[in-house]
Amino acid sequence: MATSTGMARMLRDLSSGSGPGLISGDPLECARILGVDGVAVSLATGGALSELVWSSPGASERLEDEQYTLGEGPGVDAMGSCSVVVEPDLTRVRPDRWPVLLPTLNGLGVDALFCFPLRIGGVCLGVLTAQRSTVGPLSAAAMDDALILAAALTAVVLDGGERMALFASAESTAQLHRAAVHQASGMISIQAGVSVAQALVLLRAHAYRHEIPLLRAAEDVVARRLRFRDIDDGPDPSFERRG
Repeated sequence: MATSTGMARMLRDLSSGSGPGLISGDPLECARILGVDGVAVSLATGGALSELVWSSPGASERLEDEQYTLGEGPGVDAMGSCSVVVEPDLTRVRPDRWPVLLPTLNGLGVDALFCFPLRIGGVCLGVLTAQRSTVGPLSAAAMDDALILAAALTAVVLDGGERMALFASAESTAQLHRAAVHQASGMISIQAGVSVAQALVLLRAHAYRHEIPLLRAAEDVVARRLRFRDIDDGPDPSFERRG
């Protein structure tokens, strides 16, 4: 499997560890090398994708947030199966495969998706997702580059040292994209008397029902504008706008 000259440069940037985040290198340059419009890397905790750690701005970031909020999509599938998911034409995807996400993808202008698990053996650490606004497969060279990049990103994550430890423990100093979501899940768990995993489901349901981003709902919980209380027929969210 050969590596293009551009990808060789990208791999050197990744291995430098010079950036402030867990992953170095420019995601926009990575997207250009792969011939796509954007890329993103989300890592897993507890067997599910939970934190966006590297992305190009715009549609890729919004795509990761939508998948996280809805709990469905190609990245979720790639994580669950620990295998590559390639959909070069989303108009040909069965509507019942991602029934809630597919209409959202139309609004984002995403027409093709390519997801590569960051795996070591049978364990999936996260997913690299590439998206494009035009229909069509990746070239053979781009597929090779993406597979090599996924392997390199896996090595970066495994060698993340202190920064990876901060991510794993969800410390506030880790500057996590979804730090508020992790904090809100803990708060809801206490308020509603449920597990943290169940609390995240409640938060997702609230965000979906009110058609707001999950991060915004989480920020409302952290700011104590949104509370979940335990009532006889189940946890019930109450909302109060202050200030």
